[in-house]
Amino acid sequence: MIKRNLIIPVIIFCFLPVSAQVKKQETGLKREVTLYNPYKPSLPEVKKKSFLPDMNDTMKVKPEFRYDVMSKPFMPEYTISQIKAAVLLPDPLPKLYKSYVNIGMGNFITPLAEISITNERSKKGTIGFYGRHFSTNGKVELQNGNRVFAGYMDNDASLFGRKFFRKNLFESSVDFSQKTRNAYGYDTTITDYTAVNKDIRLGYNNIGAKASLASLTLDSTIFSYDFDIFYNFFYNAKNLFQHNAGFTGMMAKAYKGFYVGSGLSYDYYRLSDSLLTSPKYIVSISPFIKKSTGQWSFKLGFQALLDKNMKASQDFHIYPDINFSFSVVPSYVSFFTGLSGKLEKNEPLKIISENPFLVRDGSLFTLPNTNHELIVSAGLKGNTGLGGNYMVSASYSLISQMIFYSNLVFAGNIINPDLGNYFLPVVDDADLLNIHSEMNGAISDKLSFNGMVNFYHYTLAANDYAWNKPAFDGKLGLKYNLKDKIIAGMELTAQGRRRLIVNGNFLIPVPQGPPLLIEMPAHFNLNFSAEYRYSKILSFWAKFNNISYNRYSEWAYYPSQRFLCMLGFTYSL
Repeated sequence: MIKRNLIIPVIIFCFLPVSAQVKKQETGLKREVTLYNPYKPSLPEVKKKSFLPDMNDTMKVKPEFRYDVMSKPFMPEYTISQIKAAVLLPDPLPKLYKSYVNIGMGNFITPLAEISITNERSKKGTIGFYGRHFSTNGKVELQNGNRVFAGYMDNDASLFGRKFFRKNLFESSVDFSQKTRNAYGYDTTITDYTAVNKDIRLGYNNIGAKASLASLTLDSTIFSYDFDIFYNFFYNAKNLFQHNAGFTGMMAKAYKGFYVGSGLSYDYYRLSDSLLTSPKYIVSISPFIKKSTGQWSFKLGFQALLDKNMKASQDFHIYPDINFSFSVVPSYVSFFTGLSGKLEKNEPLKIISENPFLVRDGSLFTLPNTNHELIVSAGLKGNTGLGGNYMVSASYSLISQMIFYSNLVFAGNIINPDLGNYFLPVVDDADLLNIHSEMNGAISDKLSFNGMVNFYHYTLAANDYAWNKPAFDGKLGLKYNLKDKIIAGMELTAQGRRRLIVNGNFLIPVPQGPPLLIEMPAHFNLNFSAEYRYSKILSFWAKFNNISYNRYSEWAYYPSQRFLCMLGFTYSL
């Protein structure tokens, strides 16, 4: 095959010169070609150049994208099926124990016993009994070094019941309260004086009963009411007693977007014949109208009151009852202001809670009521952002017949040589400026705090100072709660400087010494409490009061028992 391919071109090449020679002969030119060897093609050797391409691209390409989105609603197919009715299940109620016992004991031979007994949870009503005993038998040291008995005792008992109706709630109770105090304080400059406990013992007893009927409706558009009747028999000696009966009521209903209502009360006091006085009574009515929204609220009202107390005629008072509030920053800052007044009832139960050492001449039953003619207040309140609330306020009050107390010391009393140190009431008119602040919140999930402080400024009509009233008072407390298993608390209380007076009232014609002014410094007190809940029915607790062991006198010549430690347990059945 190769040979064939070589012969054909050789033949063609041989014929080509012949025809060319013929033509040349025609022109007279003759050439001869002699072919010695056949044609052999070959390739010469050539040096090839080797090079790598340039990888750097000098062309820059800018991509441009353009796209269009054409939305089209997606219409899924659906079918309607019937939903079963929801079933509301109540939260599981915790177990209700029928009884509660609290037993404790402290230094100064201080027993504590508390018991509460009720029936199990019922939709018809409840019935129960509560009793408490607390006493101390310690002695304190006076300024002359003598140790005197400063014990006291409190007993309380109550038998109560409650009946549920469809739209009403009926409650009633029978109560008993007993307080025993010893007037152990006296002027230690008096020598050769030793008080006998039975001669300086003061006993106060109160037996009472009350009943109430209230509506259970939660709809403000429906007429709501709450009526109470009560009776109390208070006595502290065989010929010194008081009967007190009365009723209170409140009625309200929504009307054309407003909440309209009124309060009504009546108190009647009949004193023992030995006091040689006519019965006392207080009657009042207090209509109001109010409205509230999420941003603001207001109340317009007044109280008309008739007071018949140790006078031949009655005193008529009208007290405003106006307040307004609005939200500056919702939930965090709210402004409020008010204009009000009130009559403070100086009843025996209230007075002995302030000072149980009044002279035993019956003045406990014949004190005038304190008239707060006008109270102007304003402040801010809201959420602290720490899981608590705050409030800052200021108030200015015009007060008449405010009650203070003056120590009464007899240097030599022929009638009763064993007389201790008692007190006389001091009545005066006053203007009171009070700045109040309080706050509470959570520091962590286990630790919380609360605090409160008050500043007072008195301007009196007849006296130089507001006797036994501090310039300020306050407290700061911390509470630790570890999963409701270990609960501990610490509280620091403070009371500002006070001024006390001795023989500052000459209302009774007996020989007394000259008035004496006593200054008490500021007092700080630290208390601690702890509780370990071993189970749901058993826990152990401890209390330590006045840890600072600071010497403190509530009244002139009356030092306190200072440090008090108590341990106890609670048990539920």
